[in-house]
Amino acid sequence: MKVPYIPEDAPFSADQKSWLAGFLAGLHSRLLVLEGSGQQAAGAGPATAAQIHILYGSQTGNAEALAQGAAAAARAQGLAPVVQALGEVDLAVFAAMRHVLVITSTYGEGEMPDNAQLFWEALSAGTAPRLDAMRFAVLAIGDTGYDGFCQAGKLIDMRLEQLGAQRLADRIDCDVEYEDAANAWIAGALPQFASSAGGVAGAPAGAAAAPAPLAVPGSSRKHPYAAALAANRRLSSEVSGKDIRHFEFDLEGSGLQYEAGDALGVVPVNDPQLVGQLLARLNVAYDTPAPGHDRCLGDLLTHQFEIVTPPRKLVDFIGQNTANEELRHILQHDDKDTLDAWLWGKDVLDLLLLDPARPVGVQELLALLRPLQHRAYSISSSQKAHGDQVHLTIAAVRYTSAGRARGGVCSTYLADRVGRGEKPGIFVSPNKAFRVPAQGDAPLIMVGPGTGIAPFRAFLQERQATGAQGRNWLFFGDQHRAHDFIYADELTRWHADGHLSRLDLAFSRDQAEKIYVQTRMREHGAELYAWLQDGGHFYVCGDATRMARDVDEALHHVIAEHGGTSAEKAADYVNQLKKDKRYLRDVY
Repeated sequence: MKVPYIPEDAPFSADQKSWLAGFLAGLHSRLLVLEGSGQQAAGAGPATAAQIHILYGSQTGNAEALAQGAAAAARAQGLAPVVQALGEVDLAVFAAMRHVLVITSTYGEGEMPDNAQLFWEALSAGTAPRLDAMRFAVLAIGDTGYDGFCQAGKLIDMRLEQLGAQRLADRIDCDVEYEDAANAWIAGALPQFASSAGGVAGAPAGAAAAPAPLAVPGSSRKHPYAAALAANRRLSSEVSGKDIRHFEFDLEGSGLQYEAGDALGVVPVNDPQLVGQLLARLNVAYDTPAPGHDRCLGDLLTHQFEIVTPPRKLVDFIGQNTANEELRHILQHDDKDTLDAWLWGKDVLDLLLLDPARPVGVQELLALLRPLQHRAYSISSSQKAHGDQVHLTIAAVRYTSAGRARGGVCSTYLADRVGRGEKPGIFVSPNKAFRVPAQGDAPLIMVGPGTGIAPFRAFLQERQATGAQGRNWLFFGDQHRAHDFIYADELTRWHADGHLSRLDLAFSRDQAEKIYVQTRMREHGAELYAWLQDGGHFYVCGDATRMARDVDEALHHVIAEHGGTSAEKAADYVNQLKKDKRYLRDVY
């Protein structure tokens, strides 16, 4: 059931719109309670299930998965859950909610996820309504590797309190190993909601708790599937400045299912050469016991701990007594930007070598390291086209620093150390917020330079396999056409046969003036705007720090110029695209 709202052009005054929005919100909530308790709106007895709104902000699907799990647990508590993305909730409707559980991730350096940004802008505005009748709790997930750890959840939690809402459970901030802590918190918070809601306090008689999901291989990062590597093919030329690879994994017999737009998690193994250098610095053998662990130290450093990106705890530990004046100065002044610049390219070994004679104990070091995390990559194939295979498009990260060759933890693991037929651990990470348009005739505009093309290759395969008739337009680019035009044969073939209606290329280094995908967007702004006016869906995938922001700026410019409107109205247009799920991003 869609949340009701008052259109912007409705012939009502601001006060009338506000009253109507509140009336519709109350009606919507009542109908959802009846629907959630299994009753009919007419002729039903009194409702027995109290309603709880479970709202999520999710960039890659983790918070959404937690929200769905919380909904199952809420039903076992006798509650009627309504699950929605924060970006789907109108603030007037939100103000009428009485029991709200917010589950949100944090994107980048403390930013809101894409599907929570518009909600946050409305909630943080000075015009946001009072929420004195609301009871709430916030579950935040994040990554302590970033300074803005769980910042999105912290901001929402604080703002709800400022607006008068009453907190039923203290916020929890979960790190990358979030599942156990998050599920335990949900189990503790829901009975408080049931009690506060005045519905069924606790599980109804005879109700069974929601069954724990089966540990199916490939279902999560804790239960990966060992998939045979079927192909590892270099896409960029040998003289390219980039090493971009195409990987194929065999899923036959696995039962794994994925959709175009999903990501594939890969469980990496650390570089054995770096592990050996760390052991040499510690002056211990590979098989040295690690107290409190059931594996030897070498195995732990190979399979269980991050040893490339130094965690802040280790930086502070080294900085306490280091003889390195530069690091001491940076830490004393707490200069984040300078510290980030100083740490660039450095790994755990680099920090331990700052004071090579300083003894570091095994237990001491392990207590300072973070768990080795999977890496998630946008899937570059459609299962409708490739059945028992899943494809990835990955740039192998390589660089030299301080006289040592370095590499990306997972990208070089796959590129250099996994042989054909060997079986790294993988799992599917659904991303329901990044899907091919449900309407097969909807125009599709895709902006994906470099490896950002990955999901759009999947989208194009999907639309071809399903016979979708909508027009397809791809903006692709990289440095040099001769060396970096990945999947050139496929793309040019699709363009020649009309499946790819438009293909606009931007190779930045092939001429004196650099040309990027956003340059092409502006050049073809009139047609781009016409596609949007025809119901086009606009997708972006790739680098978040520069490309995605430049593309967003170009989109606003195109709409303002060719829509003949102001910058403010262009922003409203873009926001409406987001609300309608016609402007979606998969950025990193």
